[in-house]
Amino acid sequence: MVKTVEALARLVAKAAEDKKAENLIIMDISKLSVIADYFMICHGNNERQVQAIVSEIRDQAHKNGYKVRGIEGADEGRWVLVDLEDVVIHVFHREDREFYNLERLWAEAPIVQFGEEG
Repeated sequence: MVKTVEALARLVAKAAEDKKAENLIIMDISKLSVIADYFMICHGNNERQVQAIVSEIRDQAHKNGYKVRGIEGADEGRWVLVDLEDVVIHVFHREDREFYNLERLWAEAPIVQFGEEG
C-alpha cells in the first residue's frame, strides 16, 4: 500500500471526526510554505475533548504506520499542535481557536475536501 499525504490527511480527519471535533477544515498550504502540505484545523469544546481528539489522531497515525514527529500543548489542552511532517494538525479549545483565527492568517490557502475514495 502506497502511503500518500492525502491518505494521511483523510486518516487524521476521520480520527478527529470520530472524537466529535468541530468545524474541521483542511487547508492546502503546499504552495505557501515549506513546513507542510496541509494544515488541519479543528476544535473541541473543552480541554478533555481536545486531548481525546489528539490522542485518537496519534493512535490512528501510529496504527497506520505514520510517524508522529511531535505533539506540543497536549497537557494544557488549549492549542495542541500535532506534527506528522506533511500534515500539521492544530486542535484548539473553541475559545482559543476564535482568538488565534489561523484560518484568517492562512486565508490564501485553499480549503480541500477529500472524498471517501480519495
